[in-house]
Amino acid sequence: MFATGIENSIPTINHGKTRVDQMESSGHYERWREDFDCVQEIGINYLRYGPPLHRTFIGPNQFDWEFADLTFADLRRRDITPIVDLCHFGVPDWMGNFQNPDFPQLFANYAGAFAERFPWVQLYTPINEMFICAVFSAKYGWWNEQKKDDRSFVTALKHIVKANVMAMIEILKRRHDAIFIQSESTEYYHADSPAAIGRAEVLNQMRFLSLDLNYGRRLDSGMYEFLTDNGMTREEYHWFLEHRLKQHCILGNDYYMLNEHRVFADGRTVAAGEVFGYTEITRQYYNRYRLPVMHTETNLWEGPHGDEAVKWLWKEWANVLRLRNVGIPTVGFTWYSLIDQLDWDTALREQNGNINPLGLFDIDRKIRNVGKAYKQLIADWRNVLPASSVCLVVPIKKLSEHDDHDAAGRDLDETRLAGE
Repeated sequence: MFATGIENSIPTINHGKTRVDQMESSGHYERWREDFDCVQEIGINYLRYGPPLHRTFIGPNQFDWEFADLTFADLRRRDITPIVDLCHFGVPDWMGNFQNPDFPQLFANYAGAFAERFPWVQLYTPINEMFICAVFSAKYGWWNEQKKDDRSFVTALKHIVKANVMAMIEILKRRHDAIFIQSESTEYYHADSPAAIGRAEVLNQMRFLSLDLNYGRRLDSGMYEFLTDNGMTREEYHWFLEHRLKQHCILGNDYYMLNEHRVFADGRTVAAGEVFGYTEITRQYYNRYRLPVMHTETNLWEGPHGDEAVKWLWKEWANVLRLRNVGIPTVGFTWYSLIDQLDWDTALREQNGNINPLGLFDIDRKIRNVGKAYKQLIADWRNVLPASSVCLVVPIKKLSEHDDHDAAGRDLDETRLAGE
């Protein structure tokens, strides 16, 4: 699966007073048809895409589907398969933030309503980058609740992951062959000195918390104590163990230049740049969860020479090929995003209107060098890969094959991607 995405982050800043809406900043609400034209120009058949949660979910069991109806009908007409991103770093104002204990049930209701309305959709990322969402909202104090303590972080994390699992349950009730491509940031922490080894080890365990809970994996003792010391009850922990839907999932691994960190003895961390790289870090995640892998996000600024992003594309693609060639089932690659992003140079903490040249197309919808390179890469490799290395057949139904009168699809046992 060759993919891209429409950036749809919606966190709040300034203690909830300001909504950062990337679809609005990029002009997508007005230019969505043009954006879908750009997807087709590259030759991409899979698009990470989702309706804006804060505009669609307008109250408990109240939905405004107008924009979703327009855009998803057009995607279906074009035969572009959406990987539906239902929650991307924020919630509607009426819901508050991720400290709200009602969030899991409310979000599950929304996911069920979406799946009911769009029964032809098969691929989902219910909540994007759960770990990053909890860290930036309740550990760093950047977004949404803007908390900076362990208890708030654990509260956000357990609510976010429970909401994700409950959403999967509701979607599967309506589409039994749904597949969940769980996009998560793949991290690694390097000790700067012997004195920093202990701190780095803790952080390298903590990076797995969202996926451990999501996949119902028993935690290591240190992480179990961390969660329970900061408000998670034994009953809450066992809920995750008892709701294990791993067999319906693909491991979506995001990797950027900033995903590796240098840890100092005093606890400070700074970006380390690319040290191990995507292949090694993804191998660590694969060995832990034993699920098929998809590279679900990467990008780099175009740079002063105009070829920096092209070189990064080639490097990340080489990493994907290496994974496949060593026997790790790898089913897709994504350059994120389609259009340039705004204000990610400050992690969306400020609204400066800074255009970040990260897209396949610039903000005026003119193709960038990396867009041309990705188009050629897809043309070169699309028909070669199935015969060239270990290949997993993912049971994805073509949009043209979907029967609206049989939304449930096949029995659960027929859609398993990986043995338990």
